[in-house]
Amino acid sequence: MGSYIGKRLLAIIPIFLFATLLTFLLIHVSPVDPAEAYLTAAHIQPTDELLAQKRHEFGLDQPLLVQYAQTLMKMCRLDFGTSYVSNEPVWQEVVLRMPATIQLAFSSICLAVLISVPIGFLAAVYKNSVFDHLSRLIAYFGASIPQFWLGYLLIFFFSVKLDLFPVQGRGSFAHLVLPSITLALGLIAIYSRLLRTSVLEQLQEPYVLYARTRGIKEKLLMSKHVLKIAISPMLTGLGMNMGKLLAGTIIVEEVFSWPGFGRYFIEAIFNRDIPVIQSYVFLAACLFIVCNLIVDLLQMYLDPRISWKGRTDH
Repeated sequence: MGSYIGKRLLAIIPIFLFATLLTFLLIHVSPVDPAEAYLTAAHIQPTDELLAQKRHEFGLDQPLLVQYAQTLMKMCRLDFGTSYVSNEPVWQEVVLRMPATIQLAFSSICLAVLISVPIGFLAAVYKNSVFDHLSRLIAYFGASIPQFWLGYLLIFFFSVKLDLFPVQGRGSFAHLVLPSITLALGLIAIYSRLLRTSVLEQLQEPYVLYARTRGIKEKLLMSKHVLKIAISPMLTGLGMNMGKLLAGTIIVEEVFSWPGFGRYFIEAIFNRDIPVIQSYVFLAACLFIVCNLIVDLLQMYLDPRISWKGRTDH
């Protein structure tokens, strides 16, 4: 188990370096001149002298390798510089807005898991039943409908017509309901079908037949053994879909005017606020890495065969 965890931790290093390199290249590949973007955001007329001064201040006149090393060191210290628009440290903006994004993402994941687990499990147990076919239709609908369109539909029916939930903002629990449903529906479609397939595969395993011949109760077999192992691919899907979840938070935050970091990222793109864009790309990559590591550890806990495979491979 220790060697498996060690390998996973070592695999983080190249991913982390790639994320920092991608963030660094945003400056040099983009046609936007950071010095010009800064002066424009500050409502200062760019001149050759001011542009040269700002490029020197930002270190853009140094060799690329030196610039990358400096950028890497700053990111490791979580020093993302100063926003071109607000003229405040980007880290302060991150601390201010990130909790809202985490709240939205976490609530959506919890909602997706709470709904998709019973749907996927029952669809597998009652294979080819009316419930199974109905869950398949719901999954197709959830996977195909665009999130922004779903968000506007929910606003129209539940906020405008029925006046049950507020349209936008983050003042209470009621503000969280519609954004969470919008973000969770696509995840429910994926996870419920993954779990259904996994449960059906587990029911064909020899240990299920052996447990039944020993007289183990069906409810105990399904809940303690089959479901515990079958949920592992669902966790893998959760890690693999973390990028989709982050992209979804951007859309949902914009639709519902949710004051999170994703909406702030959209504003930064329109304002050409490069430090904010860099910080989002870097933090999103770090969040993706950490979540996948947590998912791997949960898989090892739920499915001991992963630990033994790591030992035999070693």
